[in-house]
Amino acid sequence: MGKISILWADDEIDLLKPHLLYLQEKGFDVKTVTNGNDAVDEFTKGKDSFDIVFLDENMPGISGLETLGKIKNINQRIPIVMITKSEEESIMNDAIGSKISDYLIKPVNPGQILLAIKKNIDKNRLISEKTTSGYQQDFRNIGMQLGENLNSKQWEEVYKKLIYWELELESSGDDSMKEVFQMQKAEANSLFARFIEKNYLSWLQSKAVDAPAMSHTLMRNKILPLVEKESVPTFMLLIDNLRFDQWKVLQPVIEELFKVDKEESYYAILPTCTQYARNAIFAGLMPSEIEKMHPGLWMNDEDEGGKNLHEADFLEGNLKRLGKSNIKFSYNKITNFADGKKLSENIHQLAGNKLNVIVYNFVDMLSHARTEMEVIRELASDDAAYRSITLSWFQHSPLHDILKQIAAAKAKLIITTDHGTIKVTEATKVIGDKNTNTNLRYKSGKSLTYQAKDVFAVKNPAEAFLPRQHVSSVFVFVKGDKFFAYPNNYNYYVNYYKDTFQHGGISLEEMIIPFVALSPK
Repeated sequence: MGKISILWADDEIDLLKPHLLYLQEKGFDVKTVTNGNDAVDEFTKGKDSFDIVFLDENMPGISGLETLGKIKNINQRIPIVMITKSEEESIMNDAIGSKISDYLIKPVNPGQILLAIKKNIDKNRLISEKTTSGYQQDFRNIGMQLGENLNSKQWEEVYKKLIYWELELESSGDDSMKEVFQMQKAEANSLFARFIEKNYLSWLQSKAVDAPAMSHTLMRNKILPLVEKESVPTFMLLIDNLRFDQWKVLQPVIEELFKVDKEESYYAILPTCTQYARNAIFAGLMPSEIEKMHPGLWMNDEDEGGKNLHEADFLEGNLKRLGKSNIKFSYNKITNFADGKKLSENIHQLAGNKLNVIVYNFVDMLSHARTEMEVIRELASDDAAYRSITLSWFQHSPLHDILKQIAAAKAKLIITTDHGTIKVTEATKVIGDKNTNTNLRYKSGKSLTYQAKDVFAVKNPAEAFLPRQHVSSVFVFVKGDKFFAYPNNYNYYVNYYKDTFQHGGISLEEMIIPFVALSPK
């Protein structure tokens, strides 16, 4: 960083010579003036050269507050520190309302001035250095953890730690560790895929004691116990395709309305896509069990028609099997702005229900739109931008209004999802017949040819409680950030889908997803 340049306006500047000498000895350039008009003139001439402005609140001619306004009109982003003899609240309020960066009461000492400079100029550099140093230390710890034989809970902890550092490094603005972090995350995903391949099928056995909470056990083990213990209504908000990192960027906005009682995660079943995972949540059953128990409602990959049209029916059947038919519930699925607006205006009508389910589809639509629309590709070019656009959408969406209404009604809130998504970067070849499904992260069909090292293959779908459409049907789930591509038109296919967000396969982002219980403030 070059020399920091300071503009200091004070009608008693001669009394501040010790301060000025101290700053000059520290390597700062200081330009002094004795009134507001000269301050504005100097700033106008050198607006691009000054890094920070110190303003005396009470000077002859135009006041410090007026000077502040004129300088801010020239450059909104310049940090301005107000210095005053008065502790009068109205003056402080006016200064803070005018977006000062700091406020000092006379007499000030050189240490206070230096601290104000560091807080407002050096802050980003100091934060960046501390963040980078913190991650460098934890990098080794995470690496050692990855080398251990982790269980499902420990994998959740590792993933949350990676998200923490990803968001910290992003907010610090320092890209120097970006490549190192991405390499560690890729290593984690590679090892996680091996872990899933080794343990997933055993989790699904009825006597498995080490199975984590999963899609088909979520309602029974996590949601209904919370609903039953409350005397007020509970709203279950399922935001389709919400990753844990997206929840973390939404959290500060949501915490303006709610306090977090419990922040946990659970595992989405395979395939990590809506048709399988979300139906499993509401039915409390694995897909092959749904097909058997609700033969008229389950739709396979090859079947024509909507695959998620009967979630309310599945939930009703689930409650009945669990002996909880007394739980009165509502179900609303929001797929467009108008539906969201209508629900936000009618939340009060749901107050008589013990459980109110809201499925909100925006994030899933964003993921698909990013693949299909060039403008969305540019807006959500990477994970950071994908998070940013999710936050921007939420802040201006009917969903934000819905949460305000739920908070006003003093109801409880559960926020969760059915699966996450991952940015895919590398293709792996697959060959299948015309009935093979189109998902880029998993394939289901007969006579599939694929790169064995890139997939978790389930040759007997019954073992994974998945429907078997043909005697020779298999399921293959791609690992890490790869995606399936057919040999015909291979280069076009790869270029079109590379760097898009997809789901259905095995990754930390797709499988370890948020479950958050909240209370209104």
